[in-house]
Amino acid sequence: MCDTHDHDRSSLVPGMYPAFEECVRFHGHACPGLATGYRVAVAAMQALCVARPYDEELVAIAETDACGVDAIQMVTGCTAGKGNLIIRDYGKHAFTFISREQGKAVRVLVAHEDMPEREEMGLLRGKVFSDTATDAERERFYALMKAATDRILMMPADEVVTVRSVSIEPPAKARIFTSVPCALCGEPVADAKTRTLDGERVCIPCYDARGPAGS
Repeated sequence: MCDTHDHDRSSLVPGMYPAFEECVRFHGHACPGLATGYRVAVAAMQALCVARPYDEELVAIAETDACGVDAIQMVTGCTAGKGNLIIRDYGKHAFTFISREQGKAVRVLVAHEDMPEREEMGLLRGKVFSDTATDAERERFYALMKAATDRILMMPADEVVTVRSVSIEPPAKARIFTSVPCALCGEPVADAKTRTLDGERVCIPCYDARGPAGS
């Protein structure tokens, strides 16, 4: 693993990784979850000594579908469209990163942090998102969000995440499939995603509607 001692926000981005602000533009807002995902992604890439890949050289397996996944996409270049971001939603803030070229992998686990803002944020969140909060409550909620986000970005890495080497086989690279028309709706569908119904190849929605389960 690379020897890194990044303890502040400015040292996180030496030009090798996208800045947190780029993740915010992609995600739509800054929040503690996005900041955590950013720290996860940078820690993993530093541990593996890799830069943002061009294609599928790096694979990320996320065990949650929460906000932090967007930061991981921006920083690591692992995306659903390229097939090198795999989401297995176990509800755990744990992420595995595999470098195909190096044959190495790390698992990054987010450290449990008892945020001082958590209880108050929880009380205000329902009001803010149900549009029943007063202006003062809304302002307070976003101030707490910013404080928590900034703290996560500034904390020493070992207080945010735990990184350990793991042994895992990388998944097969993404395949490009031939499209065939669905025998029922006529829409093109990847041949590997078709189902057989009455001897004909149909798409999954048509199969579910007309097949054994939908009959």
